[in-house]
Amino acid sequence: METPKPQTVLFDRKMKRNLFLLVCCQAVGQSANTMMFIATALSVVTFISDHGLATLPVTMQHLGVMLWVFPAALLMQRVGRRLGYQVGSLFGIVGATVCGLGLYLRLFPLMCLGGVILGYSVACLQMYRFGAVELVPVSYRAKAISWVTAGGVVAGIIGPTVAHAAYDIVMPLYLGTYASMVVVHVVVLIIMSFIRFPPMSAPEIGATGIEAVRLPPRPLWQIAAQPRFAAAVIAAMVAYGTMSFLMSASPLAIVGCGLPQGEAHWVIFLHVMGMFVPSFYTGNLISRFGILNVMAAGSVTLLLGVLISLHGMEAWNFRVALTLNGVGWNFLFVGATALVTTCYAPSERAKAQALNDFLIFGTTATSSFLAGFLQDRLGWYPLNQASIVLITISFFAVFWLWLQQRRPAAMKLAGE
Repeated sequence: METPKPQTVLFDRKMKRNLFLLVCCQAVGQSANTMMFIATALSVVTFISDHGLATLPVTMQHLGVMLWVFPAALLMQRVGRRLGYQVGSLFGIVGATVCGLGLYLRLFPLMCLGGVILGYSVACLQMYRFGAVELVPVSYRAKAISWVTAGGVVAGIIGPTVAHAAYDIVMPLYLGTYASMVVVHVVVLIIMSFIRFPPMSAPEIGATGIEAVRLPPRPLWQIAAQPRFAAAVIAAMVAYGTMSFLMSASPLAIVGCGLPQGEAHWVIFLHVMGMFVPSFYTGNLISRFGILNVMAAGSVTLLLGVLISLHGMEAWNFRVALTLNGVGWNFLFVGATALVTTCYAPSERAKAQALNDFLIFGTTATSSFLAGFLQDRLGWYPLNQASIVLITISFFAVFWLWLQQRRPAAMKLAGE
């Protein structure tokens, strides 16, 4: 029986249009998430005395992602990407409203509830990168993930700008920011209605004849036991965990050491630029140097950021360190996402993607909560020292997968 040849699928105008609109959704939607990071800790400390709990609503958002990611993925498997993403926007509208109401009424538990509701919206937002993979041929996977992630560049401009402009328009402070988040989610809801996704049951675009055959889906544990899947998830967990750990605490550290509140907005802006500007070329770097090399570079960059943070607490330390933190996150996260998309068949994508994000945001929820607690109890330096442990884990994960991939090649060479 002749082996089917891979299909040649062109990246046509319709695919480019759909991908461009998804990038727009990422750009606008991610700005709401950026506003949440900026506004939460600084608004909470205006009415509660225990500053160690200032990042709890953000933690509850990450916990919400954990709770919602499997239902969101399974809903998309059933009704399609577009409607599934639009449901996420509706949750974003409700969640931002609840957070704003909690701030207005000075009810901290209500702000935490709003964070949980927003978690569904963030779970859907994070799955935009998987939707991008389904819009393009296989050979464009890494670039599509990178381009959608690059939408965060615009988010990095919109989010801090709107947060700074709206935080004192109405009282209490930052209530206008939460109102702006509602508008942002409405815009995403409208843009998403113009995107045409392939059916979730369809094979990957550009798949070979063998890949297109519908095989029974494997158990989830079997998918997770693959070395590539394990290494990808661990690296992504470290990327998001370290990033959230330091970004969540940085506004408190900046204001706490005597720098003006506006400096926190500027540092978060540089951090978000560091997260997303590299996406314009991360896909090309992966194509040229390989996924594992780019992921290793991400770990090194994260470590450099931590070392600069440990050097001092001047404005330039925060700016450079958080920028490098963002760049390191980009290399690790985009690389890990590209790697994990090679680990499952089309019939397995919903549960595999859900498990991936469940584990990532479990780490993120823990790190964002500990960020506020440790910053209040111990200070900025111990926070950065603890991050070195996380970064070391990512080094071991990438190196372990490199050894796993070298072993078959060495055995084959020895057999020859």
